Amino acid sequence: QVHLVESGGGLVQAGGSLRLSCAASGSISSAVTMGWLRQAPGKESDLVAGISRFGTIYAETVKGLFTMSRDNAENMLYLQMNNLQPEDTGVYYCNVCDAWGQGTQVTVSS
Repeated sequence: QVHLVESGGGLVQAGGSLRLSCAASGSISSAVTMGWLRQAPGKESDLVAGISRFGTIYAETVKGLFTMSRDNAENMLYLQMNNLQPEDTGVYYCNVCDAWGQGTQVTVSS
């Protein structure tokens, strides 16, 4: 089993940036799919960014603003988030195949 731990969330003002990290206890080099999910207050979880054999996919609302990356050697996933807005507020979870992290809170103030 792969265990995931997110970090890097916090409180930022609109227009600010954050870099989320996801540390995996096991190897992610062979993982076929992985991604970042966001659960906004009172809303369903949605896919923010994902990696598959076909490449990287981003939600339309974050294209050009968020960047997902991976470091197989260090078993790490990252999500660079730029120009954050209040609507980006939520709990961000990383996912590798069937494994999920505990989430990290991102709050963007006006």
